[in-house]
Amino acid sequence: MELDTLDVALLRLLTEHPRVGVLELSRLAGVARATVTARMERLRASGVVTGYGPQLDLAAAGYPVQAFVTLEIAQGRLDEVTEHLAALPGVLEAYATTGTGDVLCRLAARSNDDLQQILLELNRSTGIRRSTSVVVLSTVVAHRTLPLLTHGRQRGAHHAPSYKNPG
Repeated sequence: MELDTLDVALLRLLTEHPRVGVLELSRLAGVARATVTARMERLRASGVVTGYGPQLDLAAAGYPVQAFVTLEIAQGRLDEVTEHLAALPGVLEAYATTGTGDVLCRLAARSNDDLQQILLELNRSTGIRRSTSVVVLSTVVAHRTLPLLTHGRQRGAHHAPSYKNPG
């Protein structure tokens, strides 16, 4: 789905004001409530917007240690490894990748000792040949999507006639 200027503006407003309602969102965007409702439904139906959950600070929630782990897995064992990773609560996300590793995981733990236990449990899978981990020292750029979505949107994309770009 191609996002236009209004779509990106609505997503930016939702990011900046995550608890805003449709009426306030329409006021902030300068478009009719029905336009916002229709656009948000289209963004949900197309799979662009997948949820409205809270953003969490893992350190504040008691999990200040994070690590990235690259896994080399045995040929044809991705499904088995996927099941194993999904069963470990400390695995926040995992991606099949190209390159020297086969899977890249992000882990969270309460302490370095806790991280070590998660790594030991992770390596109990017979489908994992080798793991290499790196501990996160600090976040340089937090997870974000808006810069990507806004890039190149100044070319006069489609939008509601009364919409004026606020920024």
